[in-house]
Amino acid sequence: MDSGTVTLRPFRVSDVDDFILWAGDDQVTRNIRWKTITSKEEALTFIKEVCIPHPWRRSICIDDRSIGFVSVYRWSGNEICKADIAYGIAAKYWGQGITTKAVKMAVLEVFKDFPDLVRLQAFAAVENKASQRVLEKAGFTKEGLLRKYTFLKGQLKDLVIYSFLSTDITVAVDDKLL
Repeated sequence: MDSGTVTLRPFRVSDVDDFILWAGDDQVTRNIRWKTITSKEEALTFIKEVCIPHPWRRSICIDDRSIGFVSVYRWSGNEICKADIAYGIAAKYWGQGITTKAVKMAVLEVFKDFPDLVRLQAFAAVENKASQRVLEKAGFTKEGLLRKYTFLKGQLKDLVIYSFLSTDITVAVDDKLL
């Protein structure tokens, strides 16, 4: 299936109809901290109040239509050298390599946007094998298991932690990251 051109861009208010298609899907939101969006009004408010003002949240787009997101959360103070990355994509695009491509694109952008960033880390629920594959294909290193690490949708979860260091970029680019 030709998936079109995959790009990352800031969210726009005009994304609301596309946004609700994936952010309103329990399959998509079950492994992220967002609650499932249930109305166009809620989607519009979320885009305006959460997505647009976010320091580094991008819409994953195919032919400029929003099909998911990548977010990077910068730490602060003595921990400013690291950031967390998270992502989600519409279920109809699962298993097509689109998320991996978007994460690879995000990694390159983030290290350019934050030249002092040393470590980008990601967490995946143990049972979320697809997300773990995305991270591994995007060049992240699996570091270990965090037992009973966090509550997600009311359940205490074991998470797998992955990292991508700024020094990994030269290796990844030589290995044809994109």
